[in-house]
Amino acid sequence: MATTDLASVPATASRRRPPQLREWLTPAIPGSPLLSWLGPLLVTALAAYLRFDRLGTPKAVVFDETYYAKDALALLKFGWEHNTVENADKMLIADPDAHIWGSGPAFVAHPPFGKWMIAIGEAMFGATPFGWRFVPALAGTLSVLILCRVARRMTGSTLLGCAAGLLLALDGLAFVTSRAALLDVFVMFWVLAGFACLVNDRDRSRRALADRIEAGETSVYGPFLAHGWRWGAGVCLGLACATKWTGIFYVAAFGLMTVLWDYGARRAAGVRAPLQGTMLLEAVPAFVQMVVVGLVTYLATWWGWIFKPGGWGRGTASDNPLWRPFEAMPKLWHYHAEMLGFHTGLDAKHPYQSWPWDWPILRRPVAFFYTEPKGACGGASRCSREILGIGTPALWWGALVALIVVAFIWLILRDWRAGAILLGFLAGWLTWFPSAFADRTMFLFYATPLIPFMVLAVVLVLGYLIGPAPGWAAGAHAARPGENGGAADPQGAMPEGPPGLPWDSPADQDPALAPYGEQGRYGEHAPYDEQPYDDHGYGEHPYGEHGAHAPPAPVQTAGVRRLIGAAAAGAFLLVVLANFAYFHPILSAQTIPYEDWHERIWFQSWV
Repeated sequence: MATTDLASVPATASRRRPPQLREWLTPAIPGSPLLSWLGPLLVTALAAYLRFDRLGTPKAVVFDETYYAKDALALLKFGWEHNTVENADKMLIADPDAHIWGSGPAFVAHPPFGKWMIAIGEAMFGATPFGWRFVPALAGTLSVLILCRVARRMTGSTLLGCAAGLLLALDGLAFVTSRAALLDVFVMFWVLAGFACLVNDRDRSRRALADRIEAGETSVYGPFLAHGWRWGAGVCLGLACATKWTGIFYVAAFGLMTVLWDYGARRAAGVRAPLQGTMLLEAVPAFVQMVVVGLVTYLATWWGWIFKPGGWGRGTASDNPLWRPFEAMPKLWHYHAEMLGFHTGLDAKHPYQSWPWDWPILRRPVAFFYTEPKGACGGASRCSREILGIGTPALWWGALVALIVVAFIWLILRDWRAGAILLGFLAGWLTWFPSAFADRTMFLFYATPLIPFMVLAVVLVLGYLIGPAPGWAAGAHAARPGENGGAADPQGAMPEGPPGLPWDSPADQDPALAPYGEQGRYGEHAPYDEQPYDDHGYGEHPYGEHGAHAPPAPVQTAGVRRLIGAAAAGAFLLVVLANFAYFHPILSAQTIPYEDWHERIWFQSWV
């Protein structure tokens, strides 16, 4: 697979005139701002239609809805989870206002925030299947919009951003978990939202870094940067943890990622002590913004249990409301110890359980719902109606290949995007392996938070396959010059700079190649000549004094390569679309002849 149509950079190339520092660190994303929103909104509208169409069907309690729908209703009524009577599910289906409460509080294994989100729908539409599925569908829909925008920012292409959103909209597992009152779609949503905040902050903080340095900031450590979007990331990741504890692995992974990004940005900008500057000015604030803010956010979601007496293990509460949070902390700590004991000891066998190494190949999906209604499909003697929790095979198996390719892209080209995608995937996948080795019960839908990163891997590979855009020298978006180890970006990066850091910008390992003066300093070795750009937009020697970086003359093969790449990418999208449409009846509880259902069960392990 070709990754560039441009000449490589000789290792001995002389120092050349750089672009503006701001353009070096964070080049502008090309394209119309209107289209950058219109395209993603259209894709999101499709996702909304798919998720909200027949949302109240089946009129039944589906799989683990038996826990979370009733827990959400209890939060609305009591502020904490409450025991229910026998046959409470049937009572709710028959009458949303039925009295289903037993005696005393219920012990629960997950934090409350995901159930509070489900409760919003129940408060709006009642304790009905549509009511408790409303917010999961909304979260699944908004995830598509967020992914469109994140992929656009990472690739510099609105088209690839829309492709990413479309793939997420057409994934079977994301579709099913968006239409059921389970927690995993909320973990996906908040992890993706936190990741989006960090990617946005990366661009904004690099622009601020360039502006401060160009304004005359001369500290050996570089300037202090506020990183405002990291506060949002801390809140989002805290809410992911407050839905399921698996969010904590993303906090750790993304925290490490941001420190590496900060170090790479300072080093690329020519800061003389980038490591010390990162640790002194970036690492501690990042810890506060992501860990401390996340912890406070997490604790705040327990407000019902803290302030309202009677919850499991809470007992009575102080008469002074201001004292209740402090009084509750030891009891909440004990509650969490009991929750941890539950999770580490959960090894009951289940017919649909699977292991993390099974998930990428879809070996064992989960039947959320299955019935065989009589006489409901025309003249067929036997009918089937199912909700099968399974990813779209074409997408998942394609993503498995894409992730392998992305790993090589990161290892060879040091593309920061490949590193971020791999980290996001591995943070939600490898972390399940220790529990699997301990025989903990787990299911395929636990992989729901991985899906956006699988889609990003596919889209990044498609971008490399399509190749650089024409007119790259006129401002086509670059991943960041030099960050991909000297190869052109899928959307048109110039091949400049020494091999990049594993996670970020070029290391400027050779002082002769430093982008801003021989030692990355300012003053005597100024970063720019008096006229860095001429009437044509570039200086007399834009690619070095000896023309070492001059691009070759345009060749017809580049256009042919892009045409073939675009056709292959389009064909893959069409295959995923057709595959999703084929499986849609068994993802959405449509009644079909048994023979049609059986044709869609490709492997015995899918039954």
